[in-house]
Amino acid sequence: MDYLLTDEQKMIKDLAHKIAEEKIRPVAAKYDVSEEYPWDVLKVMAESDMFGLFIPEEYGGLGTSIMNLSLATEEFSRACGGIAVCYAASALGTFPIVLFGNDEQKKKYLPDLASGKKVAAFAITEPEAGSDASAIKTVAKKEGDHYILNGLKHFITNGGDAETYVVIAMTNKEKGARGASAFIVEKGTPGFTFGKKEDKFGIRASSTRELIFTDCRIPAQNLLAKEGMGFIVTMRTFDMSRPGVAAQALGIAQGALELAVKYVRERVQFGKPISSFQGIQWMLADMATEVEAARALVYSCARMVDAGVKDVAKESAMAKMYASDVAMKVSVDALQLFGGYGYMKDYPIEKYVRDAKITQIYEGTNQVQRSIIALQLIKEMAKER
Repeated sequence: MDYLLTDEQKMIKDLAHKIAEEKIRPVAAKYDVSEEYPWDVLKVMAESDMFGLFIPEEYGGLGTSIMNLSLATEEFSRACGGIAVCYAASALGTFPIVLFGNDEQKKKYLPDLASGKKVAAFAITEPEAGSDASAIKTVAKKEGDHYILNGLKHFITNGGDAETYVVIAMTNKEKGARGASAFIVEKGTPGFTFGKKEDKFGIRASSTRELIFTDCRIPAQNLLAKEGMGFIVTMRTFDMSRPGVAAQALGIAQGALELAVKYVRERVQFGKPISSFQGIQWMLADMATEVEAARALVYSCARMVDAGVKDVAKESAMAKMYASDVAMKVSVDALQLFGGYGYMKDYPIEKYVRDAKITQIYEGTNQVQRSIIALQLIKEMAKER
């Protein structure tokens, strides 16, 4: 389908596609096994200005465009969901600074993130605070012109490899969600260490680690916005980042579909390619339609964010939920078309199934997304009366 991409968007999509095919796909299996962080691939992305797609021009970027970020993430994910999320997670960690950083903070951190010299991470999840983000226990106590952080974050993408972290901590527990604040914490700060690196089912090229804060002393000027705005920072960040997660899921689905179509054209049974069987054709038709519907939703949401639409919570949740459900279904159907070969690691399709699953879970489970959508619908109806 023609989504009326601009010349710039077509160029970005083509360049990301080239990087995916020439630099990511050949090493996807290697990094899936080794679980090494793919610095060599990220260096290529950086040299191609891909990290500048979500950062304003005045801070060394190419302009904050969620559509451009989504196009790049989709193409990278077609080749490897794990390597792609290393890139997308840096955007997630960068958005709070773009949205809420003061000029001094932006000048200090954004140029290195835009150039890809450094990558970022966003830290809110804790052992007892997943979907219920208001249950976080990490605390930040102000002492003079510093804050002292104590607590544990886990399941943090880019953890240990990122140099710049945005961390959500409680500055006033008595206020509940309104007592959370957001801080920029640099790798190497005394009292900030890393714990367990997770051995994951999928997206294994990306690092997922615990962050440990033990009397970690950070300057007060590293506070983003004001005290008590941590969850506003988080929700605004997720509204911008969820189209990116949706694009990751979309890319995984597209990549799985392409592998399936290629395979059924080559696989011969009963004396002819299995692509000639109606049952196979109908599966492909459903898969392709679902992928295209997801793409339309993701692109539409990304364009809404870029247009400055104030409240995109419902649309972002829809895009993330639907695209990730499609990624799971299409990748499983693609594996089914591979038959027994699809279950073997000698073939690439099983990795797509493993990489797809997490997109239904992180940045808010799809059950949480459905709650967001429903509550927004109810709220909108109440306004009309």
